[in-house]
Amino acid sequence: MPRQNTSPAEFPPAILLQIEQLAQRIVQQRKSRGETQAQWAERLGISQPTMARIERGDAAVSMATYVACLWQLNPALDLTQLLAPAGVPRLAPAAGSMAEEKAKASKRANTITALPAEQQAQVESNFAAAKAALDFFKSPMF
Repeated sequence: MPRQNTSPAEFPPAILLQIEQLAQRIVQQRKSRGETQAQWAERLGISQPTMARIERGDAAVSMATYVACLWQLNPALDLTQLLAPAGVPRLAPAAGSMAEEKAKASKRANTITALPAEQQAQVESNFAAAKAALDFFKSPMF
């Protein structure tokens, strides 16, 4: 019997939170560019209501549509680079290590001092969005 799709309501809260954070970043970036939902929807080949669902963090929107939004922000983004090469085991972070991860991210962000402030903000935003996508793909569903 074929596997049934998982309802977004059944996703772990951590995944839903990551999708919501990704959505917030997409909204921030779109607005910082002075663009409308309708403009983005047209470029992505989706409807404006679907774009609104993305910006609300609707987990039922396809992964491909979220990835298209990330590419809209950074066409050079290659999400496959976020995954370990085949055969290299990756350990999930220990429970309660969120503070450590935030500290590491902050340290990485502080090492990018040679860039102008606007570029540094873009790099940090792209990193956060890519990390959110990676965390989503590392979830037990996959």
